[in-house]
Amino acid sequence: MSSSKTTTTTTTGQVRASHILIKHQGSRRKASWKDPEGRVIMNTTRDSAVSQLKSIRDDIVSGKAKFDDIATRLSDCSSAKRGGDLGPFGRGQMQKPFEEATYALKIGEISDIVDTDSGVHIIMRTG
Repeated sequence: MSSSKTTTTTTTGQVRASHILIKHQGSRRKASWKDPEGRVIMNTTRDSAVSQLKSIRDDIVSGKAKFDDIATRLSDCSSAKRGGDLGPFGRGQMQKPFEEATYALKIGEISDIVDTDSGVHIIMRTG
């Protein structure tokens, strides 16, 4: 018996998600649209990035902030211009920890902190 709370994928096995990425000195690429020289990123520790993202997540979950508004302003990913929307993607298209976290979420859920080579993320599954 299935419930409406089960994790679903499209008929092509794809999901859709938005995310907020905070890069840090351990990120594979130490530059972003908002920090092209990487000056801030090079001085951001992983712990600091995680702390910032936890605070952001708390604000979103409590209703103090909207995911897409925060993504547009703060995400280090170029998807920021789309409110963090990455569009649809399938297995093998994203870094493994990101993919696994996204597929584990139900639509509308927001992940805990997800670590990848790009930095630290929170992910909201949207489809």
